[in-house]
Amino acid sequence: MDYMLYIKFFLGLIAIINPVGLLPVFVGLTSHQTEIERAHTNKVANFAVVVILLVTIIAGQHILNMFSISLSAFRIAGGSLICIIAMSMLQGKISEVKRNQEEDRESSAMESVAVVPLALPLMAGPGAISSVIVFAAEHNTLIDFVSMFATVIIFGLLSWALFNMAPVIFKLLGKTGINVITRLMGLLMLSLGIEIIAAGIKGLFPNLLG
Repeated sequence: MDYMLYIKFFLGLIAIINPVGLLPVFVGLTSHQTEIERAHTNKVANFAVVVILLVTIIAGQHILNMFSISLSAFRIAGGSLICIIAMSMLQGKISEVKRNQEEDRESSAMESVAVVPLALPLMAGPGAISSVIVFAAEHNTLIDFVSMFATVIIFGLLSWALFNMAPVIFKLLGKTGINVITRLMGLLMLSLGIEIIAAGIKGLFPNLLG
């Protein structure tokens, strides 16, 4: 088993979902909740993210086949989307691909924010789902699926632990510290997006890049 492959997949999830960058959003969305309610929101949100990503791993290739979309074409589309989100992260903010002003107004009036908008689309958003579909389509053996399942579950536990310590981390790092981390993740994410686009172009036009 190529462990580095799954470490790369794990780091890709961290860069794309960026749980540290979402700490201020989590604190803001749960500011009206008690400590017990915040813990429940954290648990439900991360459980929902894990379920969404696991379903994506299983169903991703079938969805592409259903619409007769080639993996190369989806790589270009998914890579472009990741690059758009990454450009917003480089400016220290959440892309409107993940969340727009109308959703902001709706979420402020919602009692439960765990699944929407926290899990979907803020965490398991278009960028994360696209990345998982591409990875799962490229690595589709049984051992690959088991390893990806384990990686997603480990990510969910890490994200849950970070959100559990959200108020402390937020105070420790401050807005500036979190923005620095978000920009760094954005740079890594932009590199990942460009790599996925390049692989897609090479797949569609094999003679173009030699």
